Amino acid sequence: MKLLALAVLLATAYSPVLALWPQPQSIETGSSTLRLAPGFQITVTGHGVPGDLLAAVGRTKKALFSDKLGRLVVGRGAADAPTFAQAKSLSRLTLTLGKGASFASITSEAQKAPEDRDEAYHLVLPADGSGATITANSTLGLFRGLTTFSQLWYEHGNTVYTVNAPVTIQDAPAYPYRGFMLDTARNYFPVDDIKRTLDAMSLVKINQFHWHAVDSQSFPLVIPGFTDLSDKGAYSSEQVYTVSDVRDIVSYAGARGIDVMVEIDTPGHTAIISQAHPDFVACAEASPWATYANEPPAGQLRFVNPDVTSYIGDLFSAAVKLFPSTMFSTGGDELNTKCYDIDEPTQSALNASGSTLEQALDVFTQKTHKVLEDKGKTPVVWEEMVLVHNVTLSKETKVIVWISSENVKAVVEKGYKLIHGASDYFYLDCGGGGWVGANPSGNSWCDPFKTWQHAYSFDPVANLTAEESKLILGGQHLLWAEQSGPQNLDPVVWPRAASSAELFWSGPGGNASAALPRLHDLSYRLRQRGVNAIALQPEWCALRPGACDLTA
Repeated sequence: MKLLALAVLLATAYSPVLALWPQPQSIETGSSTLRLAPGFQITVTGHGVPGDLLAAVGRTKKALFSDKLGRLVVGRGAADAPTFAQAKSLSRLTLTLGKGASFASITSEAQKAPEDRDEAYHLVLPADGSGATITANSTLGLFRGLTTFSQLWYEHGNTVYTVNAPVTIQDAPAYPYRGFMLDTARNYFPVDDIKRTLDAMSLVKINQFHWHAVDSQSFPLVIPGFTDLSDKGAYSSEQVYTVSDVRDIVSYAGARGIDVMVEIDTPGHTAIISQAHPDFVACAEASPWATYANEPPAGQLRFVNPDVTSYIGDLFSAAVKLFPSTMFSTGGDELNTKCYDIDEPTQSALNASGSTLEQALDVFTQKTHKVLEDKGKTPVVWEEMVLVHNVTLSKETKVIVWISSENVKAVVEKGYKLIHGASDYFYLDCGGGGWVGANPSGNSWCDPFKTWQHAYSFDPVANLTAEESKLILGGQHLLWAEQSGPQNLDPVVWPRAASSAELFWSGPGGNASAALPRLHDLSYRLRQRGVNAIALQPEWCALRPGACDLTA
């Protein structure tokens, strides 16, 4: 029995790992070695091929020969070398749209509403060296197939090869929204860091960048007509996102199949606006901050004031011009009513109008959302706007659940489309220890650390009916940046954020132990591409899949 167990272990430990992430919906593979010809070419058939698809073809060809990823087995592929001489050589890959389909740019298709995006593709890689093909009914689908193709290959001794030919893949996402949220207000992230993150997102088919651009701590987003906010609210004149920067990020993301949804959180999380408009903000930097805010500095919009409502509507109107996305997040979380209880202008306005704070919030929300809706944008809000406050929202409004996954059912019961982002599964900042000063024994509020395995185990439709399940758009990992900056962005995010990428592409129910070897491959490939993803295990384990399992 011991010999049998050892034989099984060795077979598992040294078996080839097919390094695809996320896992396709349907895949058939063989065991033949196939080399990539030095003169390998990728062609796109048809007329009117968009420039961003041609650029993606160029990036893919470069990555195929520059990744130089050794296969994650003992010897890093040295044992594969004897098969190279007899292996067939692949000289071309052809991308073709399905009958009746026409080309549009990757960018324009990525920027559609999540429900309208078509990301399906069909990939065939023969073992005999005849041409490989990717077919799809959309340019975006061709791009997703191209991304998968790029993950099939390893390198040893200057030979680029796969040991899994032939390969046939039929693939499409389980959920249309697969996102990542980055907070650039607590700490500033240069444009190059955001671009590198977008590259990593694209590799794992994340299609939504939720940009939490501003908050109480800083306002780095330069919005034409409202530049006083960034002039007075950014950490410095260098730590801003200019109109040119925003266009660059939106364009860069779109060409990689990613839509950019900006968030300007209101009416809470707005203390920084007091730097430019002190009359617009209640309890700005009030002390003790913990009485009036969830974190420092305190300060919230005086939304009872009609001038403030008009100002925010105008701000939204200007901001939407920078972001082609169909979605715009207005936030709505963590509103502190104690702040308004002590704010004389708010109380005077409420008394004069005979309104309650909730009624005034409803007016503010309806008017600011109408600005967005009149411009063809769909508002996105945090869960409190549905579960805590009595405000009127369009049924088209999308809701992000963040406080707890236990709140999902209450949101969908109200008929809203939902994006998963619950802190108990998807918050990347949890477990980092307390960051508030004069509190040496403090921990992060959402302890413990959320492992990739924990996120991977999430069930998006737990306790939901079949009809309620149809309201789930997908989900995302989120990085709040109280303790993150350019210095640790990559290791905090990668490869953990890839776990939700696969969860919402491939669907729930995956086995984390079986997924681990593929996630190792992804981490190593990310590092080859300049993304500083952390190690998941000692390399000894990564080279011997299964050998470090608890039961091995």
